Amino acid sequence: MQLSEIEKRNYLIGFLLIIFMVASATFLNDLEIILPEIGALTAGTWIYQNGGWINQPSKIFFAPSGTAIIGFLINQLAISYAQKVLLGLILMLLLLKVLKSNLAPSFATGLLPIIINATHWSFIVAILLFTLILTCGVFLQGNYKQADPSAAIKKHHMALFSVMAIIWVGGVWFFGFSQMAAIPPVMVVFFEVLQKPSYSWQMGSKHFVALVGAASIGFLVHSVIASWLLATVIALPLVFLLLQLLKIKLPAAFAFPLLALVLPAKMFAMLPITAALAALFFLGSVVAIKNISN
Repeated sequence: MQLSEIEKRNYLIGFLLIIFMVASATFLNDLEIILPEIGALTAGTWIYQNGGWINQPSKIFFAPSGTAIIGFLINQLAISYAQKVLLGLILMLLLLKVLKSNLAPSFATGLLPIIINATHWSFIVAILLFTLILTCGVFLQGNYKQADPSAAIKKHHMALFSVMAIIWVGGVWFFGFSQMAAIPPVMVVFFEVLQKPSYSWQMGSKHFVALVGAASIGFLVHSVIASWLLATVIALPLVFLLLQLLKIKLPAAFAFPLLALVLPAKMFAMLPITAALAALFFLGSVVAIKNISN
């Protein structure tokens, strides 16, 4: 896909914001400042200017911040990892319904504190700061004025999302792989495509390749390069090239290189496999459901 001068500028500014976040985490030696879904939010709101994400700029701040607080508080509970993930997803879904927001990356910001076992308030401060920066960026660009209003979350979509999440979390817990319960970028894409009127095998296949490819890029780059900052600088352009080859725009893919930096060692070692299984389950289910319903 050919990029206009404005698109090139937006990519540059967006990547610089993500690199600034990782550089800040490196300088402060605080892993909890690295927020993978800020990568997806930056791509969706600043670079791609996704109409469904930017039509209500204030919710770019309130929805991810609200779910992050939910996830942070749930992480303090004395329950199993799988239970935390499931409870978090349901409460996040309810919050989005109350806020009348379809901002899918909110699930990822809510799951992250559970995945990395966030305990410091620097995590919440970082979420508030970077979502505020993105909100201001959307206001400055002004394209939200032309964006069509996003449709409200429908009850049957909420029900399907909850059922599929319960099946997935229950399944991985039953087989002894509870660490696979939460793969935020896949959940984000699942939530988005679930609400589309149709979803073809071809598009599902492209999304699968993009997600697994981005996860593999994050895994391989960070396996070779320990530096958070250098790994980010190398991985982001590679994900960009992957999406260009596939000719799709998928903001969630940009979260994987950052997710690879913050995952616990056991989860990091299984990242490509987990991404592949989760994408196959969730995206394959949506394709099947849409084809049957149509």
